[in-house]
Amino acid sequence: MVFTSSIPTRTVVARRRRDASAPRWLLISAEIVVPVILIAAWWVVSSGSQNPFFPPLQTILEHLLAAAQTTGFWIDVGSSVGNLMMSFVIATVLGVFLGCVLGLVPVVSWFAEPTLHFFRAIPAVALIPIFVSIIGFGNETRVLSITLPALFAVLISTIDGIRGIEPTLGMVSRVYRFGALEGLFRVTLPAAGPRILAGMQVALIAAFVVMIASEMMGSSTGLGARTLIAQQSFAIADMWGGILVLGVLGYAATAFFTLFRRRVLRWYIASQQQEKNS
Repeated sequence: MVFTSSIPTRTVVARRRRDASAPRWLLISAEIVVPVILIAAWWVVSSGSQNPFFPPLQTILEHLLAAAQTTGFWIDVGSSVGNLMMSFVIATVLGVFLGCVLGLVPVVSWFAEPTLHFFRAIPAVALIPIFVSIIGFGNETRVLSITLPALFAVLISTIDGIRGIEPTLGMVSRVYRFGALEGLFRVTLPAAGPRILAGMQVALIAAFVVMIASEMMGSSTGLGARTLIAQQSFAIADMWGGILVLGVLGYAATAFFTLFRRRVLRWYIASQQQEKNS
């Protein structure tokens, strides 16, 4: 009796993956065309709308254009973007630093991780009333509220990235006689970089969500507050305009970070592509 294996070889699998993957130009075209089609469909469907809560897209854009010509609109945009960037930078620096400590020192990790996972399980939005009652309604409350969820995302990804490093890389530091800091910056952090940057991307999304929520709770500045005030004032077109701006800002932030991540991880992406094609 002759047994034949149904498992394809590695070369055949790689070739099938290349054939199944869509061309890059097609993906980029779809990313551009699909939003255009959705906006065009929204324009056509809502053109004759008489519902006060779902005004025509043309009306929304007219109100948004009028708002963009005022100084208050750009003050709100600057406040939201500034708080987001400041909180994201603080969360990244603290998250990577604490992640290195917890990932490299098992004793500290053993004591700190139960408390860490306890606070990580609490939604950051639920802590905003506590921050307001302690600090007040100032900008510090919003920055703290935005920083917290982003910090946990970067911290956990840094710990996992450091612990997931191959043991052979640890021998590199000893072979080249790197000191503790030199080995950290030249071996450990680059090796953990893909996971750290993945956690930073998650942190950016979480920070953006909490940014909107924090501005809607007791704040008078920012796009979140502007959108909420428009809803409470029954300025529905202005409310939809604020939602559109928030969507554009969120997409732009994610797109810029994706480009940054690809730039930093060129070596990693190239190695993964080479391994896939081999």
